[in-house]
Amino acid sequence: MGKGKHNRGLSVGDVAPDFRIQTTSGEEQTSIDLANLKGRYVLLSFWASYDAPSRMQNASLNNLLCSSDLKVEMVSVSFDEYQSVFVETVRKDQINAFACFMEQGGEDSETFKDYGLNGGFANYLLDENGVIVAKNITAKDISTELWAILKTDDGGDLYAHLDVSH
Repeated sequence: MGKGKHNRGLSVGDVAPDFRIQTTSGEEQTSIDLANLKGRYVLLSFWASYDAPSRMQNASLNNLLCSSDLKVEMVSVSFDEYQSVFVETVRKDQINAFACFMEQGGEDSETFKDYGLNGGFANYLLDENGVIVAKNITAKDISTELWAILKTDDGGDLYAHLDVSH
């Protein structure tokens, strides 16, 4: 989120609104339906190539989750207007393309409005029920945040989501 932008959007404790995004990556068409990810921890990252802070945060989180034992499903949603810009950004940033989706309605989309992103891009960590448990989390803080959830949940199912041998 850029300097001077204050993201109001959703808050910790809110249920994340469901969405379905269909996008084309190269010649392959893929889609994501947030409701299908219930039962797993999910990190939603909303960004655009023209917003440097959200783009860097997205790449950092993606790289961390791809190289760690944290069992968190990443869903990266870009609000870029042009498919070519989206594809090139994913390539340059070395983001796992299977976790990336482009909201083709851009900033005019229902997803953008439902998440209240007019104040700036954000990311949300969702629990297995789709409830927001952290907002605007950094790669540096994600492990700590998950362990804090574990402690307050009396263990819950989070052990299934974390490799506790480290």
